[in-house]
Amino acid sequence: MRHMSYDLAVWDGPQPSSDADASAEYERRMDAMEELLDSDGEQPGPTDSIPAFIDAALARFPELDDDSGPECPWASAPLAADAVGDIIYFSMTFSGAGLARDELADIASALGLICYDPQIEQMLPDPASVPASTVSQAAYAALAEHLHAEEQPRESGWLARLFKRT
Repeated sequence: MRHMSYDLAVWDGPQPSSDADASAEYERRMDAMEELLDSDGEQPGPTDSIPAFIDAALARFPELDDDSGPECPWASAPLAADAVGDIIYFSMTFSGAGLARDELADIASALGLICYDPQIEQMLPDPASVPASTVSQAAYAALAEHLHAEEQPRESGWLARLFKRT
């Protein structure tokens, strides 16, 4: 089975003037994070504001563990492991995103941080944004369609001809 997650990025920095600017900043930061993680050097620890976000997020939604129930939004643990410098990029389950995405965006905003949803390419909180549950449903439908297409026999090629012999 394939694992899908709903991801958010939270960072410390100037407020982008638009969702397009936030998307460009997100791409820049993700490229920089990937470069840092691929390097042999030591990764920078999180800046002060990122642990504050993590603490507030975990106060509301406790860390994923063996006893976590469906109210736990996290797809991996520990949450702090996803922080690098002035950004944290973390994954949630789709059902967890429906429960927690907007609250986490509110936490980030209250701390003066930027919360960006790469699935819808928007900054949050935004009352007009597509609900996480709608994004989840669309993602599952797309995955189901993809998996169904992979299961269909191919009409050409030597393997298809072999199985069509009688």
